[in-house]
Amino acid sequence: MCWSATADLVAGAGISAVGVACVARVRDPRTLPLAALPLLLGAHQIVEAVVWHGGGGGGPATLAWAAIALPLLAVWVPVGVWCAAPPDARTRLLLPLTVGAGTAAVLAYRLATGPVTAEIRGRTVGYAVDVPCPAVLVAGYLLATVGALLLSGDRRLTLLGVLAGAGAVGCWALWRTEFVSTWCAVAALCSLVLLGWTRARPF
Repeated sequence: MCWSATADLVAGAGISAVGVACVARVRDPRTLPLAALPLLLGAHQIVEAVVWHGGGGGGPATLAWAAIALPLLAVWVPVGVWCAAPPDARTRLLLPLTVGAGTAAVLAYRLATGPVTAEIRGRTVGYAVDVPCPAVLVAGYLLATVGALLLSGDRRLTLLGVLAGAGAVGCWALWRTEFVSTWCAVAALCSLVLLGWTRARPF
């Protein structure tokens, strides 16, 4: 999330460009899901620019934003880490992978059966999704995404997990005050770390 439609659009284009560079570096198909993550993050920012221009509401752009942010990322990240991880790390990654699949299933069901709305609040966008036990789902989401990166056994991916975890806390604090949305900056930083990871991978 960014603080305006223009910021979302510019960030989305920049992050997507990093994603193209990451994918261009791929030689091992196992690394493709994780290398393509910036493309997904960039598309996510561009979708939110449409939400801004539409004044929020509950239209297709809002639903698309929620679908990417919630169920898709909850399963994409742990699957990507699991695919790229060496065989000796895959057993411990089964926990975040399983938790991510379960969390994504619940979130996808709620998106399919309940209302999803967005509201412009100054320099932030507030999204409302009716989910049961939100604290449990947030914990599951973080275990699946940040946890998978921290358990990857790869130094750069561990750094990415630390940045994503710290960034999520900081962005949430700023968003709760309705001061400004800053997740786009964290997404850009994480995408650059992934670019470094693709360059460091032995091919």
